Amino acid sequence: MDTCKICSQNLVVELEDESETAPDDLQLSCGCHFHWQCLLDESPSISMSLQCPSCNASIVSQAAGPSATNTLLPGRSQQPQLLTRYHNEGGIQDQLDILPLVAEEAYLDAHPAARPARAFIILCGEGDVTGIVELLNAIEEDRDEEDMSPSDLLRYQDPLDENKTGLHVAMEKSQQEVVWLLLWLASHLQTEVFPEEVVEVAHKLDASRKFAEGADIRGFRDDQHRNAEDIARNIPTVWGGLLGAGILKC
Repeated sequence: MDTCKICSQNLVVELEDESETAPDDLQLSCGCHFHWQCLLDESPSISMSLQCPSCNASIVSQAAGPSATNTLLPGRSQQPQLLTRYHNEGGIQDQLDILPLVAEEAYLDAHPAARPARAFIILCGEGDVTGIVELLNAIEEDRDEEDMSPSDLLRYQDPLDENKTGLHVAMEKSQQEVVWLLLWLASHLQTEVFPEEVVEVAHKLDASRKFAEGADIRGFRDDQHRNAEDIARNIPTVWGGLLGAGILKC
């Protein structure tokens, strides 16, 4: 049986009740096997060398660009991929590209203060308004000097995702509750503009507007120079009401 090239343990993981195990076998293109977390812990070195941390073989391939087989479109540079075969409790995933995840882990290893910000972006995309408020409160209550403030977190632009804010992500994912929450927390909109049900939810969550005096989140632009209003125009079936009411205009 293959073992993890880093920790030399069997390629399984204990389940919650600790009486059963499940597969945890990540195989690189070079043939070396690792536990999922063991490999991710090597992300800083992998992202720099693009080599297997065990045998030092190159493990990055180039994927054909979207117009590689279409002569009517201009060619684009090939995209690097780190293709793997992963066997876990859910089954086998072939051709699983983990390069984005390796890049993210390497970035967070170099910038540990950004971990809460990444968690915030994920919560925005998932529509978890309770989780967002709990995260902001936890940071405010137990913040170190190097940590982002809640105000900075609300306006964080993610360098791993085209410098999008949580508002960008929530709008792209059609998370209406999150969009209203972020506008409540980090925009200059007058309180009377908000629907009564939004105000009620904010009060139930104990989400005050004390961070709204910073830069207006509606004005932040991503790498494509899009603000919230620009994204809304591309999804009129979801955001037509906000557009028509001028809520997103900064």
